[in-house]
Amino acid sequence: MEKNTMSCLVLAFGLMIILVLNASASPSDGITCEEALTQLITCNPYFLGFSSSPNPICCKGVQNVPQQANTTTIRRSLCECFETAAKAFQIIPERLKQLPQLCKVKVPVPLDPTVDCNTCCFGLEVLAAYW
Repeated sequence: MEKNTMSCLVLAFGLMIILVLNASASPSDGITCEEALTQLITCNPYFLGFSSSPNPICCKGVQNVPQQANTTTIRRSLCECFETAAKAFQIIPERLKQLPQLCKVKVPVPLDPTVDCNTCCFGLEVLAAYW
């Protein structure tokens, strides 16, 4: 029964990606919202509380996304994307915030659905302080 529930949630997560993409602006070059969410889809069991820690494939995705978020515009777009996705998928906010620490990776985008993406930490000098 739990496996059935998990399968349904993963399917729902995939469908929600489509809805989020329609609501999110994507940068003209660099990683898009769709690409970032696709790389993080394996984190879904952790985000929703079905797993006590992120799996290695999830952490690999967490490592890949920041490498491609190399401009302020892309980072701001990803921040907005993650904020929208976290609300749409009912992700547990504390789990989202803990992900970089658990995966041992520094991220240039705050993983916090309450952050103001228009004013937060996107210049390189501020990013250094954020980490």
